[in-house]
Amino acid sequence: MNIVYNVMVFLHIIGAAMIVGIWIGQMKKPTVHPRQFDGAMLQLITGIIMVGLIPALDMNANYVKLGIKLVIALIVGVLAFIGSRKYKKGEPVSKGLAHSVGGLALLNVAIATLWQ
Repeated sequence: MNIVYNVMVFLHIIGAAMIVGIWIGQMKKPTVHPRQFDGAMLQLITGIIMVGLIPALDMNANYVKLGIKLVIALIVGVLAFIGSRKYKKGEPVSKGLAHSVGGLALLNVAIATLWQ
């Protein structure tokens, strides 16, 4: 079971890298790339799986922290979906939307790593 959990952590980090990496790479001309939506969905799915594995692994968890991270992840997913659809249609993506996706994903990484 630990192996499954560790694979989920690995994929969760890949999802964060997809969102934040593209955001930083597009900083001069902000947009929301469809791969950012893929990263958001990867983060959401792996995060839910990891929370489900917590009781099976008899781990201690801060459910308040996890709840806040879930809400932020849902917001990132919705914003990334909206931005991704605009990008695919060739419509302009506002800077605010692009920075919200990247900034909130970065906030989620900060919460994950800095909040004990």
